[in-house]
Amino acid sequence: MPFEIPSNWAWVKLGDVTNYGKCTTCSVEDIDDNCWILELEDIEKDTGKILTRFTKAEREIKGVRHSFSAGNVLYSKLRTYLNKVLLAKDDGFCTTEIIPIECTGVICAQYLCYVLRSQYFLDYTAQCGYGVKMPRLSTNDARKAMTPLPPLTEQMKIIEKVESITERVDSIAKALQ
Repeated sequence: MPFEIPSNWAWVKLGDVTNYGKCTTCSVEDIDDNCWILELEDIEKDTGKILTRFTKAEREIKGVRHSFSAGNVLYSKLRTYLNKVLLAKDDGFCTTEIIPIECTGVICAQYLCYVLRSQYFLDYTAQCGYGVKMPRLSTNDARKAMTPLPPLTEQMKIIEKVESITERVDSIAKALQ
């Protein structure tokens, strides 16, 4: 086990508690002009904040895209050290370098975002990622990644605590500016 966890938690494989890698792909020609198109450069590293938001009509795209739904965790498998992970607030389409993830009933999507952004998970992706200039995480390695899983009530407490701390840090940062 990667590290010790409380006795009421469990170590699970990411692929056992999510649909990681089972994406719906569609051709660009089949996407309506007013649909949201998410690219890697639209996401701020480490925070998951959306920097820019464009529709298909506003950006030139080719090839295929993954479709995603509001509530999906969107995970960048390319250059994982940039830590581009977010919870989709709306439906849309993204580059195939972003994996839309649905969670099962045992793991909360926001908690999964925090796990995927954690130093523990970043270290894991650095160990098993492949490629030199543009390293990426394979679907197989992602699915077998060991994930700490607390009960849902504790996941909710973790989410509340992280959000509270993040709000305080943001407030302090604004005050310092």
